[in-house]
Amino acid sequence: MAKIASQHLCPPLCFQLKTSFLRNLPLQWPNLSGPGTRFLSASSRISMSLRAGIVGLPNVGKSTLFNAVVENGKAQAANFPFCTIEPNVGIVGVPDSRLDVLGKLSKSQRIVSTSIEFVDIAGLVKGASQGEGLGNKFLSHIRGVDSILQVVRCFEDDDIVHVNGKVNPKSDIEVINLELIFSDLDQIEKRMDKLKKGKAKDSQSKVKEEAEKSALERIQQALMDGKPARSVSLTDYEKEAVQHLCLLTMKPVIYVANVAESDLAQPEDNPHVKQVGELASQLQSGLVTVSAQVESELTEIPPEERNEYLNSLGVSDSGLGNLIGATYQLLGLRTYFTSGEKETKAWTIRAGMTAPQAAGVIHSDFERGFIRAETVSYNDFVAAGSLAAAREKGLLRSEGKDYVVQEGDVMLFRFNV
Repeated sequence: MAKIASQHLCPPLCFQLKTSFLRNLPLQWPNLSGPGTRFLSASSRISMSLRAGIVGLPNVGKSTLFNAVVENGKAQAANFPFCTIEPNVGIVGVPDSRLDVLGKLSKSQRIVSTSIEFVDIAGLVKGASQGEGLGNKFLSHIRGVDSILQVVRCFEDDDIVHVNGKVNPKSDIEVINLELIFSDLDQIEKRMDKLKKGKAKDSQSKVKEEAEKSALERIQQALMDGKPARSVSLTDYEKEAVQHLCLLTMKPVIYVANVAESDLAQPEDNPHVKQVGELASQLQSGLVTVSAQVESELTEIPPEERNEYLNSLGVSDSGLGNLIGATYQLLGLRTYFTSGEKETKAWTIRAGMTAPQAAGVIHSDFERGFIRAETVSYNDFVAAGSLAAAREKGLLRSEGKDYVVQEGDVMLFRFNV
């Protein structure tokens, strides 16, 4: 007999939804079909918690931003370099207003958001790839994240020491990017030497090694030209061949322009922000503007007073969702929902995943025994008022194994194991 899964069978991971505010201003997205986007194969399993690494030079506001966006953040923030040595980690629920709507319509006992993990990585300096400022250790922390949030200082303050003596976003970005490039070049050189010395045991291994060698040669040349590895066009097979190296410049980047409170309302008037925006566009990266100091202050204000405070600064938007949205865009991610009386929950999948693969994110049994997925779009679900009403009105579709899940689908899986 077929089983119905509107909720997950395994114990849920419960995350608190952080109600902090970041100021997001016009974003610049890369072409999601271009070489700047990190796609894994549709069959790749994904973690329930994405990891975004916050990097930058010392004293640019990384730890202050981390503390502001992470509930009960405990990252140390102080006015001297290398204050953070071990990475601080915090998990934040992904804000999604659709969850509350679905939860009310389904009269759910609880609502569970998907999550993103922020990792506050210590400040990098020139020479980090050669060990300056414990740089090698810090660079190793970046290899474990899915995307990089590079915080760039775009404010003047004589009381906060800049590690290079003056505020210069272009120089700051170049320092970080060059250290990532140097680190990747060193890793590629070691790997190429190993490939030359080794001999493949069979024809399949030989083909894979040749693909890896070809890809690394092109990546190496791009790095020597000052371009990131993500700028190199690779086939899916070549991407898979070099994936084990976890190249730093292969990871998608979002530049976070950290501005003063006075620049929140009109960041486009800040010449530093303009400079960061131009570089982000050239480097196929996203751009978000925030004021880490304001976000820090907001965490000390009662929730009911935050909107009033933001309005007084000429700010009306919550930026945390947009910052996370930028990460979702760069990684090519989508959200679907399960909703019932017990629970309404958001699930993260990669764009292009089929219904069985999406079911497998909940539990491997769902994918292995997949029969079909009863599916309705979020808008149709809300218009109908319930799953039962959507079925009566013919809005509920029965989708098979080849169906590619769409953003906002509400799904009920039928499976048999």
